[in-house]
Amino acid sequence: MRIFENLNKCAIRTMAAGLLALSGGVAAMPLATLAEPAHGIAIYGEPALPEGFAHLPYANPDAPKGGTIRLAEPGGFDSLKPWVLKGNAAWGVGVHVTESLMTRSIDEPFTLYGLLAESIEIAPDRSWVAFTLRPEARFSDGSPVTVEDVIWSYETLGTQGHPRFLTAWSRVERIEATGPHSLRLTFVAPDRELPLLMALRPILKKAQWEGQDFTDSTLEAPIGSGPYVVDRVDPGRSISFRRNPDHWARDLPVMRGLNNFDTIRYDYFADSNAMFEAFKAGEVTVWRELSAQRWAGEYDFPAVTSGRVVKAEIPNERPSGIMGLVMNSRNPIFADWRVRQAMIEMFNFPFINQTLNGGADPRITSYFSNSVLGMGDGPATGAVADLLAPFAAELPPGALEGYALPEGSDRSMDRAGVRRALDLMAQAGWTVQEGQLRNADGQPFAFEILLNQNGTAMRSGSETQQIVNIYVEALRPLGITPRVTLLDAAQYVERTNNYQFDMTWYERGLSLSPGSEQRLYWGRDGVTTPGSRNWMGIDSPAAEAMIDAMVEADSAEAFTAAVQALDRVLTAGRHVIPVSFSPISRLAHAADLTYPPQIPIYGDWPGFMPETWWQEAN
Repeated sequence: MRIFENLNKCAIRTMAAGLLALSGGVAAMPLATLAEPAHGIAIYGEPALPEGFAHLPYANPDAPKGGTIRLAEPGGFDSLKPWVLKGNAAWGVGVHVTESLMTRSIDEPFTLYGLLAESIEIAPDRSWVAFTLRPEARFSDGSPVTVEDVIWSYETLGTQGHPRFLTAWSRVERIEATGPHSLRLTFVAPDRELPLLMALRPILKKAQWEGQDFTDSTLEAPIGSGPYVVDRVDPGRSISFRRNPDHWARDLPVMRGLNNFDTIRYDYFADSNAMFEAFKAGEVTVWRELSAQRWAGEYDFPAVTSGRVVKAEIPNERPSGIMGLVMNSRNPIFADWRVRQAMIEMFNFPFINQTLNGGADPRITSYFSNSVLGMGDGPATGAVADLLAPFAAELPPGALEGYALPEGSDRSMDRAGVRRALDLMAQAGWTVQEGQLRNADGQPFAFEILLNQNGTAMRSGSETQQIVNIYVEALRPLGITPRVTLLDAAQYVERTNNYQFDMTWYERGLSLSPGSEQRLYWGRDGVTTPGSRNWMGIDSPAAEAMIDAMVEADSAEAFTAAVQALDRVLTAGRHVIPVSFSPISRLAHAADLTYPPQIPIYGDWPGFMPETWWQEAN
């Protein structure tokens, strides 16, 4: 197993670069310097890499080109257009085929370096941002990437694209060309984060899509400027991307050592068991193991014992995010926080974790746990308390005083938890009548747990089903028998996009630089607007205000306080029954595949695998 000798060096370098986790260690970039064209931009401080840097620190510029990497995905796909709400798009199109004006370094909290744009210029008050395109930028068909393409992409995605594009675009007043290779976006109001968000929009070829209904899904291969082109497509079953040897940006510093495989192939399988069997048989060459118990005890199959497959553990320094069973508060029975707390009390985490995971991984304790952005223990103090004080009357219990999940029991039934749950349910108007939980009108407490039979990015379908099966049994003493419904991926996406569920499995990865995207996760627009990530239906003025404070923060200290305050509002809201998380990624891979020894602070994160990996010659 690979040992990472550079972790301490990485941590020191990260702190010096301005990691938001440091208290008082980062000052905002002097505003006077922001009006000059620059090669990069950081949300706070300055980019860690100077102009003229050779390559990203976690990339190997000497990595050989060639070979194939084969990856597995659950379910299927019916679209090659990941920028709209319709359809179930194949993974990888938006990652490998298209590019943005700037690209992110996953070794810094939120720093961008020029890609399609050779420079960025920002108003001193961040009321506008301007970009200058590289004249040599080309789409894969050889045509130039023009300012017209950029403006069309921004306007089209902002008005007809997936809802994730709409919120940020609503804060743009206008976009205009300022020269043959330059453009400017003027904002409705000054915004620290918006210049970075705009720099990450995918740039599409106007001539390919103009005149069509952009909101429609399609299997037409998009023409992008990225390092790969769509090669072979077997709808619903597999998609291959072929490296473009003439990629216009292959020698740029931000691209050196990346995108090394000639072919990246994604095969789709009915469920995680089929995926794992394909990996054991050599049909898939990298497997991300989600079960610590299986990682420890079930990797003795021939490919491992013969050395054809090796195991690697990839550390990271990012927040835990949130994962578990989410309760849809649009359903009146889950609108009461006491009911949601009772449902949390009935989820006996120690027993479930030990039974299914060997107790190896810790529990998620808040949305930003495992980082200094997390809310911490005990009452809110200092700037966090000041931010929350105006909302004290409407905050859920625990937001100011401190909130902790129930300890649970190592036995199958947590009797103390059952007693607390019964008391909370009684306070909310639900009592056990003739063995069934009912309200004063005699209506039963009934709900559906909706599951994707193919699993998710972080949990296999069988594992989520096992968790839910144990939970359903645990609810019986409360007089509750939920209905469990398994759907295929397409049906599941359709229902969750429209919030047609009572309880379902929920996963949201969170970064060291949360910002405006948090409105898509927890903003009140998502209560009714389809396609948001606000599955629980949060409608909280306090959460909205904390997101505003986060986005408007002018220092790392103010930013951290705002995130910690938001974490308190979300966690005390009791919307998700959290499970465990892993502070490492467990990757088993073919022995001839490898990656650089210097691991970025985000670890196994988009941009790491397959981008930094390569195949050694046999």
